[in-house]
Amino acid sequence: LGVLCSNPALVTQLGNQSQVAAFKTSLPGRGDAGKGVDMRRLVLKDFLASEEMYINQLEALLLPMKPLKATATTSQPVLTIQQIETIFYKIQDIYEIHKEFYDSLWPQVQNWDSSVVLGHLFQKLASQLGVYKAFVDNYKIALETAEKCSQSNNQFQKISEELKVKGPKDSKESHTSVTMEALLYKPINRVTRSTLVLHDLLKHTPSDHPDYPLLQDALRISQNFLSSINEDIDPRRTAVTTPKGETRQLVKDGFLVELAEGSRKLRHVFLFTDVLLCAKLKKTGVGKHQQYDCKWYMPLAELVFPSLEESDSCPHVHAMPDHDLEDMKIKISSMKSEVQKEKANKGQSRAMERLKKKMFDNEFWLLLNSPSIPFRIHNRNGKSYLFLLSSDYERAEWREAIQKLQKKDLQTFVLSSVELQVLTGSCFKLRTVHNIPVTSNKDDDESPGMYGFLHVIVHSATGFKQSANLYCTLEVDSFGYFVSKAKTRVFRDTTEPQWNEEFEIELEGSQSLRILCYEKCYDKSKMNKDNNEIVDKIMGKGQVQLDPQTVQTKNWHMDVIEMNGIKVEFSMKFTSRDLSLKRTPSKKQTGVFGVKISVVTKRERSKVPYIVRQCVEEVEKRGIDEVGIYRISGVATDIQALKAAFDASNKDILMMLSDMDINAIAGTLKLYFRELPEPLLTDRLYPAFMEGIALSDPTAKENCMMHLLRSLPDPNLITFLFLLEHLKRVAEKEPINKMSLHNLATVFGPTLLRPSEVESKGQHLTLASDIWSHDVMAQVQVLLYYLQHTPISFAELKRNALYFSTDV
Repeated sequence: LGVLCSNPALVTQLGNQSQVAAFKTSLPGRGDAGKGVDMRRLVLKDFLASEEMYINQLEALLLPMKPLKATATTSQPVLTIQQIETIFYKIQDIYEIHKEFYDSLWPQVQNWDSSVVLGHLFQKLASQLGVYKAFVDNYKIALETAEKCSQSNNQFQKISEELKVKGPKDSKESHTSVTMEALLYKPINRVTRSTLVLHDLLKHTPSDHPDYPLLQDALRISQNFLSSINEDIDPRRTAVTTPKGETRQLVKDGFLVELAEGSRKLRHVFLFTDVLLCAKLKKTGVGKHQQYDCKWYMPLAELVFPSLEESDSCPHVHAMPDHDLEDMKIKISSMKSEVQKEKANKGQSRAMERLKKKMFDNEFWLLLNSPSIPFRIHNRNGKSYLFLLSSDYERAEWREAIQKLQKKDLQTFVLSSVELQVLTGSCFKLRTVHNIPVTSNKDDDESPGMYGFLHVIVHSATGFKQSANLYCTLEVDSFGYFVSKAKTRVFRDTTEPQWNEEFEIELEGSQSLRILCYEKCYDKSKMNKDNNEIVDKIMGKGQVQLDPQTVQTKNWHMDVIEMNGIKVEFSMKFTSRDLSLKRTPSKKQTGVFGVKISVVTKRERSKVPYIVRQCVEEVEKRGIDEVGIYRISGVATDIQALKAAFDASNKDILMMLSDMDINAIAGTLKLYFRELPEPLLTDRLYPAFMEGIALSDPTAKENCMMHLLRSLPDPNLITFLFLLEHLKRVAEKEPINKMSLHNLATVFGPTLLRPSEVESKGQHLTLASDIWSHDVMAQVQVLLYYLQHTPISFAELKRNALYFSTDV
């Protein structure tokens, strides 16, 4: 779709979503067979609502044409006949085409019948696109003429700045004011919208329906038309002209967090062909046009990235504690569930608005406080600015875009206050990123993303020109921003790395997977002074959309990402959150995974299962200083190999453990507890743990929480106390491994407490996400309580049992 689709905002610009929503009606369920047809009706109703809006916009554009023509033949014309014909060229024809289309389609949709044939209406509409071709060819001249006339004639300027567009029939707003320039762009945007609707209609039209071939033909005509006009339609929507007559185009824009005067500020950053501009959105009154306020700008001719030596004097980037970020994520997840419940119960709009406002505030806080990857720029005079990003991929994108522009012959300059005002004023019209990237900004009909677990195998890569030490990292988006989730091992001195490593990545409203390929740098002189990490070279990066229809199958889906001549081969499959909540007992009682802990300890004649003792010992021996131990995913294939070895009581298990990556050993321990047929703290006591942690009185809470531990079966209690002391020892190394007690509670809480499938059989699977959101915070708090408690002795607990009832 080229230029037409280069600005995603233009596709959504047409319809006010609330007005479109007002046109929707609830559809009666007709069983699985009727769902596709009902979806056709819903798509058509949405389209009719936007078509009504479009016709109203064309009417508003045509309204001044008649009086302007009437004055053209008088002694004091506002515009000449030639100017009028140029500005309004083909608008009348386009209006008549769409009015006829709307009048024909509306009764068919109102009196809906699943067998109705209306593809011929879309076919006819597509066949009249020649009028649009004539409009597009004239578009640039029409805009220029309108602008010149506005500058030379105050009367026309007033007319063109405030055209009244009639609101939809069901809307409370009678009229809205729109500029002539904005309305002249509507026909161009409309073709793209119609093409998207045809896609949706085809998706929900059975292939044996008489409409199917007609819609296919209409889509083919529309797509051919769009590709034929892939020309520069309106340079002013992607460029600003400087006083010297040069073209200054917008290349990239987005929201970044700037560290300014020690505090984090959300900025909208605009990269033009010769300048980087950092702005913030001004607060404006209701009904007023939004504007940007320029915080600073830097000509690209002056922009330099700091050398590693210059970074020595950089202030340390203060990172928000992980447990605060995790707490906020849990709160947001819980609020999302509340919003969904309100929608399902058709709750009061005021309560819904309050919830959404609170959710937006929490998501905004997370967006502001989670980024920690430094992106610093200097000008040649030594002035520096620091942005914080959440993704290395994003940092590389900005750096590459700037460096590409700097290859041109750029001159430095100083913008006058007027020039700066014009450039900043253009940002609102030119921007491609309209909303702060938080999920509460999404419209109801936008994809909510995927929730659950994505299993990814990174197989191999080809296309490297010389041998290097290579590895990949995986990033996914959650809560509106991208975070790094997994990292392969380094494959040394090769041009064709064969990793074949599997990872399990938790998705939280995720829509994209990114893969970055790095060359490992072992030179300690190349250290990033902002965060004391060696800076490895990005060899390539790529991104794929997570399409639920493709990924949500039981089978692996293989794919290839191409990046700078490099091809990375990977496979993925998805497990929904409701399935991941299930605990399933092992079918063979001879193993250790999925077998009751009492059975294993009795068989082994031990107090703590052998697998727990060995994994803990290995982690304490060589993993206690590992950054992110228990949080960073181990390679799934290594974990499965260890699982099989423990299940088979392999004699070489100790040798395997000593050779295995420590994150895989940590992952095996977590998997063991996750696959227990019931949680370590038992299904029976789960409700009591949830009630106990909610108690306000410290003494009552202490008595209750200790009483609950005494109520556990001995193998469960002894194993829990053994694990508790281990996790405390891990947390003692927090300055090195970055794993606080809260971080460890977040990792292990749900694993040790989450009820088994038997406990939740009565609940509908669609509630799985709600269960997850509401209970996970309490599960974390239970484990955190015991981790923060003074050392708990098994013997002491049992002695105290004499004074307390064991009934729960």
